Amino acid sequence: MEKREWRGYLREALERTLEARKTTIETMFPDWEGFRDTVRQTRQHAVENLEELFKTFKQNCEKRGVKVYLAENGEEACRIVYQIAAEKNAKLLTKSKSMTMEEIELTPFLESRGLKVVETDLGEFIIQLSGEKPFHMVYPAVHKTRREVAELFSAVAGRSLSDDLNELVSFVREHLREVFLSAEIGLTGANIAIAETGTVVVETNEGNDRLGSVPPKTHIVVMGMEKIVESVEDALRLVVAHPVSSTGQPLTTYVSFISGRNPMAGVFDGRELHVVVVDNGRTQMRADSLFKEALYCIRCGACMNICPTYSTVGGYVFGHIYTGPIGIPWTAYVHGLDKAAQFTELCVSCGLCKEICPAEIDMPMMIAKVKHRVVKEAGQLGVNNLLESYESIYKLGSRFPKLFNLILRNKPVRYLMEKLAGIDSRRQLPPIADKSLTAIIRGRKSEINEQVVALFADFYYQFVRPDLGLKLIEAVEECGFSVLLPSQRSSGYPYVAYGDLDKAREIADYNVESLHKFAEEGSVIVSIEPTATYSLKYVYPFLLNKSEKAKKVSASAVSATEFLCRLVEEGRLKIERTDKTKIAVHIPCHERALDSSKSAHKLLTAAGYDSFFVETGTCCGMAGSFGMKHGVLGYELSNVVGESLFDKLRRSGCEMVATTSSVCRIHIEEATGLPVRHPLELITFTFQRKR
Repeated sequence: MEKREWRGYLREALERTLEARKTTIETMFPDWEGFRDTVRQTRQHAVENLEELFKTFKQNCEKRGVKVYLAENGEEACRIVYQIAAEKNAKLLTKSKSMTMEEIELTPFLESRGLKVVETDLGEFIIQLSGEKPFHMVYPAVHKTRREVAELFSAVAGRSLSDDLNELVSFVREHLREVFLSAEIGLTGANIAIAETGTVVVETNEGNDRLGSVPPKTHIVVMGMEKIVESVEDALRLVVAHPVSSTGQPLTTYVSFISGRNPMAGVFDGRELHVVVVDNGRTQMRADSLFKEALYCIRCGACMNICPTYSTVGGYVFGHIYTGPIGIPWTAYVHGLDKAAQFTELCVSCGLCKEICPAEIDMPMMIAKVKHRVVKEAGQLGVNNLLESYESIYKLGSRFPKLFNLILRNKPVRYLMEKLAGIDSRRQLPPIADKSLTAIIRGRKSEINEQVVALFADFYYQFVRPDLGLKLIEAVEECGFSVLLPSQRSSGYPYVAYGDLDKAREIADYNVESLHKFAEEGSVIVSIEPTATYSLKYVYPFLLNKSEKAKKVSASAVSATEFLCRLVEEGRLKIERTDKTKIAVHIPCHERALDSSKSAHKLLTAAGYDSFFVETGTCCGMAGSFGMKHGVLGYELSNVVGESLFDKLRRSGCEMVATTSSVCRIHIEEATGLPVRHPLELITFTFQRKR
């Protein structure tokens, strides 16, 4: 946590990648979401038909003289490779970057039996020299500085090398060229395998796969069985999806389609291609209705690039062999739940991994399920239990609001809360209002109209800022709607974030049962808090197995800012600003799955504000109640995650920050000293309908 300079290098590299990805998508894809749908369908079809595709792939490979093996587990795969090497009396093998070979720990297996394996990908070569594991799925040495690399290379060269990039690259070229020409076997992975042609596709930016696989007589491909797709057309889609999502490139520099073994200088004699297809838990994963989505992964690493905690702590903390968000479900199935449990708490349930994934993998819910299994085996943390109970605590506090707020402000009490309950004393806890929203509107008279809006207030606007809930109700009523506040509980999202899915399901069932009648009648369900809207639209259908009621509620749910924008665009509502402040707009994580705060920005602009987005593309660090916990896995990590955003906000020239998230508001206000407001606080309404 103290390595600020190191974090800066990593964060800068990942932010550059995210920016390059954004630029490439805007340039190349008029319909990126449509392309993502196609990629998902391609991967889904491949996984659903895996056995049949493997048989077709094997048959077509064998027609070309290729030997194909199916290894049930990692050890069997390693033994197959070793047996081939022993038969060829090989001593030196080159290796191109492959996460599957890392997964089965092939290199240490071969080295323990006297073989020399040399990594030929530049990043992997650096990692091998340092005796470490890959830091990132695509950028294995992204955490290394030029100076560190120069020291590693100098030890191999036997002379002092500077940290000049040209000098370092020239040395690697010279050093590896001799290795390429001397190796008896070339090892590569496969990015894709094509069933209809028996073809293996290998993508690199350095060409080391070609230099490693062409000169030796024997080429061995080690690949996960999920890499097989049906057709060349399917493969070409993934050839595009890989670089755009991982590095922001339009195309990987070298894309090799390998269909059998080609002659070398016109000579075929003794040239062989072996393909080792690895199961190692994949069949078991495929049998799980939720976790089979993990097999859709194309290994682009985009989820790591955007993950707020990964970009702060890095792959050695956030991972086992597979790192980052996708590493949690993969580790649980391939290396065991105990290994995954070591880093599941680093997932703060922001949901950004799904939003960036080119195959639209539901990583947030898979990770929640892994957490659920960990909680079932090991029990829940006490601080998590307390934070999950926030609604009950504030409901009780609403009976004695003055006393409750006095307790929240009492330093000795907060000290005890930190020491005994794990709630950081430095973090502001939201004070409770004198009356809840339910109490305020009880007995309140309003017009009865045919058009009905059901308000899902959630915790914050029920107990902390009911005045904003009332302001929204009055504005919507003036536009000709009846606004009702159905019986409801809070969204229950903390239960999802902390892995208590049984409790989350109970709340989802209660809220859907209460709200679905409004959806069936064609009413709109409006929610002010982004996480609440996200829960209604995406989390509840998952928790309730896509029940018809949950799907109807999901389809009817909309954020308050989107609904108000609709009324403004229809001419039913006019808005004005309350002052002349220059406003920076912050996008909460869960709102990225909704409209990325476009409606909030539109409202502020329509009101006459000079408003603009300030963002890093990822989370501010608060992550719901995560930032309220004491210690590294809480308050400290949340502040470090937000460093880059806080710095940008300070330098933006804004006088105020607007965000729709109640918890982002707390975090940003404390960290920057800038006033932070909900858009509802910054606008006044005038109405077009005559009462």
